Amino acid sequence: MTLPLAVDYAPAEAKLVDALPSGAQWEYEPKWDGFRCLAFKDGDDVDLRSKAGQPFNRYFPEIVEAMKALPVTRCVLDGELVIPEGDTLSFDELLLRIHPAESRVRKLAREHPALYIVFDLLVDGEGHALVGEPQEARREALLRFAKRAFVDAPRFRLSPATRAIDEAKTWLDALGGGLDGLVAKRVDLPYRSGQRTGMQKYKRMRTADCVVGGFRYGAKTRVVGSLLLGLYDDAGLLDHVGFTSNIPSGERPSLTRELESLIEKPGFTGSAPGGPSRWSTERTGEWQPLRPALVVEVRYDHFSGGRFRHGTSFLRWRPDKAPRQCTFEQVEQAASPSLALMRAEPT
Repeated sequence: MTLPLAVDYAPAEAKLVDALPSGAQWEYEPKWDGFRCLAFKDGDDVDLRSKAGQPFNRYFPEIVEAMKALPVTRCVLDGELVIPEGDTLSFDELLLRIHPAESRVRKLAREHPALYIVFDLLVDGEGHALVGEPQEARREALLRFAKRAFVDAPRFRLSPATRAIDEAKTWLDALGGGLDGLVAKRVDLPYRSGQRTGMQKYKRMRTADCVVGGFRYGAKTRVVGSLLLGLYDDAGLLDHVGFTSNIPSGERPSLTRELESLIEKPGFTGSAPGGPSRWSTERTGEWQPLRPALVVEVRYDHFSGGRFRHGTSFLRWRPDKAPRQCTFEQVEQAASPSLALMRAEPT
């Protein structure tokens, strides 16, 4: 490619904060629950790259073809790959795309095509780099680009943005779990490649009481590494919903002894922990089942598809809570019409 940015160009990142920043220098956007992606186009050459710089082309062939079809010769876009399920987004469908079989990926692409939600323009349609321009100017350029390029491009969406913090907060209130949070961007700063100095991200944290249905030993040790969390469904079955691993190091030896005294099959009576993660070859699928006797309170930011989307934070033990009281009712939220925030054809 002959673009002014190389395909290994690092995307700007956001610093996690406990509260949204306020002031005239900030602009707010939804934080979409998908795969961050930089999309490079130079004629018919298209390269999709993950936040870590890994190629995405083979996993999202429909987005590659959509990039080729854009009515511009050259551009670099920054955005999020998501897969809609009705008016909501399905992270489970997104994970299924990371599959070694090309035939399987193409079948999924036909059945559940992805969308590319664009929130920044790094190289415009004439091939000019915009990364040195402030966020405010890049947003205006993106709006002009979207009016021209996205009109007949159903695989693309323009991510909304607002300078009003109250409006941004209403997105979270109205959509609940449909968003991963909010992103605040400094309107006066250029694109900060590979840095966390121009953006902040805010996630609404919640807590839940969970049954410890099993545990994993740490790598190359016989001391507990993580606790496997469960919630009871309407049928009274204990489903695996995630893990927590930030156990104080000084407590791990004694906790290991307590956990080992509770080892008893089956542990989880509903959905159980799976094998190795598709994102890591180091994580083991081996786990120890426990009698459902321990309850732990954890902090989490997002729950979807029947599980915590990210690792949770250990808060405290709850000896006062009966395991059977730990149900999905704590984390259930109504389906959120996330796509209602966007229009397919910008005006």
